[in-house]
Amino acid sequence: MPKKLTIEDLEKRKEKIEIEEELGEKLEDLYDIIMPPGTPSYIMYDMIEEFELEPVERKLTVNIVECDERNVIALRGKLEVVKEAEQYYFKEMEEYINSN
Repeated sequence: MPKKLTIEDLEKRKEKIEIEEELGEKLEDLYDIIMPPGTPSYIMYDMIEEFELEPVERKLTVNIVECDERNVIALRGKLEVVKEAEQYYFKEMEEYINSN
């Protein structure tokens, strides 16, 4: 059965177009790395500075007891840069956990 077009679909499309116009780039060329809640802010700041990522807010559905929608921080950039930043994140979090 084909999916019916809804108002939400149109709003998402309009929002995507507005973001693309604002960034001057296509979103298909950009990727997000989601920062888990509880990530120390200094790690996020370092990632933004070192890898020149753009912080954005995303709404995600989180399934903890009840399905809940939450705002999370994501860092957006080109695929190669996001992959490097992800490795940096894992290294920094390991150091953070081992130091406590």
